Amino acid sequence: MSDDLLKSHRDAIDALDVQILQLLNERANHARTIGELKGSGVVYRPEREAQVLTRIKQLNKGPLPDESVAKLFREIMSACLSIERPLTIAYLGPEGTFSQSAAIKHFGHAAVTQACGSIDEAFRVVEARSADYVVAPVENSTEGAVGRTLDLMVNTPLKVCGEVVLRIHHHLLRAEPGLEGIRRVYSHAQSLSQCHEWLNKNLPPEVERVSVSSNAEAARLASLDKHCAAIAGDAAAERFALLKLAENIEDEPNNTTRFLVLGYHETTPSGRDKTSLVMSAQNKPGAVHTLLSPLAEYGVSMSKFESRPSRTGLWEYVFFVDIEGHAGEVQVSRTLDALRDRAAFVKVLGAYPVAVL
Repeated sequence: MSDDLLKSHRDAIDALDVQILQLLNERANHARTIGELKGSGVVYRPEREAQVLTRIKQLNKGPLPDESVAKLFREIMSACLSIERPLTIAYLGPEGTFSQSAAIKHFGHAAVTQACGSIDEAFRVVEARSADYVVAPVENSTEGAVGRTLDLMVNTPLKVCGEVVLRIHHHLLRAEPGLEGIRRVYSHAQSLSQCHEWLNKNLPPEVERVSVSSNAEAARLASLDKHCAAIAGDAAAERFALLKLAENIEDEPNNTTRFLVLGYHETTPSGRDKTSLVMSAQNKPGAVHTLLSPLAEYGVSMSKFESRPSRTGLWEYVFFVDIEGHAGEVQVSRTLDALRDRAAFVKVLGAYPVAVL
């Protein structure tokens, strides 16, 4: 390639950068005006963001892949939203956890992420309005439901207003190069389970596996002792300056965790939504069948059905259900009314846009 041809392409990129910068600031000015018009109202509208990202992906002609375009626009929206008012997002800490990665994926880097010592604490700081939203893990594709999150949602005044789906890649991290001399591996119990086969094949049986509160905590502990390693993700590796001895060591290559976003406001329909609820059946024969029959009657599809022991009595259960559609839509609303007539207890946890991957 000649120098003149190379220069012409670089000059074109420079000119485009000027246009992009002008358009970004023009967009930011509109966002600021919208914030002024809203006053003290809700600044984050997940249904609007979902519509924007869906539209952008439909318009994308490449060569950038849809996922990359969606990430770029998520960050643009995050920066514009911070002009209206920066959001604070509570998550299960410390820094470097997958929960923080999920919060950043959903709200962008302009949001302030607040690490909490437990899922309970993350809920409490939002309930006390010391943070705007909590991002909490609710289920993993290989390990199943996160029971503590489900239990907290039964009584919290917070509403589910969004979801995040995050591919989970585990790495073996250490402060020293090589596998030799490792005496202990730290990680969260679920991550140890998700990498069980890899550990069996690649580390001696005498290497101790120690469960800790989070993968980020595992990385922190590994950074303090050259004889220890951790199973954690990219964010933890970067946060604690650890070497990746092995990448993507999860036994299930499609390992994915779903997170829910909860706050104090409800959403309007986005066009592609989910409604989550928790309910209990009356104590009589055929009660569960009767409980679920309104879904078939009104043609509403169920995408999740999870039972959990109730805290109110021995051998009593509550059922967590996800259905397609928004609670404000006619068919879903009629279904919920029928469920309330037949259930001993029903609580709508929230209606929200389906995650834009």
